[in-house]
Amino acid sequence: MNFLNIKTDDDIIKLANLASEIWHEYWPCLLSNEQIDYMVEKFQSFEALKNQIENDKYIYNIFEDNGNITGYFGICPKQDYMFLSKLYVKKDYRHMGIGKLALKKIIQFSLQYNKKYIKLTVNKNNINTINAYKNWGFQTIDATVSDIGQGFVMDDYIMKLDLI
Repeated sequence: MNFLNIKTDDDIIKLANLASEIWHEYWPCLLSNEQIDYMVEKFQSFEALKNQIENDKYIYNIFEDNGNITGYFGICPKQDYMFLSKLYVKKDYRHMGIGKLALKKIIQFSLQYNKKYIKLTVNKNNINTINAYKNWGFQTIDATVSDIGQGFVMDDYIMKLDLI
């Protein structure tokens, strides 16, 4: 598995296109098309990603296997922890251990940044993903509902993986 750290505008364009493809494939069973479009534009468009990388210090990686792009992740160092913002695997590559390999890379980053734990939010109805995180050792520690604008909310569990 190779990990491409996203830095250049060309990399960000590639990531934005990948994110849009995955989100529009993955989320229709849980979210309306209008909310998916809104969230992709707000959080995963070229402009949003560029801002996250340059101003908010997010680290994004696209991962590939044998020359095939298989998914991506986005993390952001916080005070005591690493925030896992995004971890997505393309449909044809799910259930092959790629998410777990990506998590190992995220753990490496987290330890390099001297973080004590990884924290994430996950949609309360995203049962398969919740179960995957539980299998990887994450525990549900809280719940939150966040207004993201345009009448949309994110209704999430907060999960945590202790590293130390």
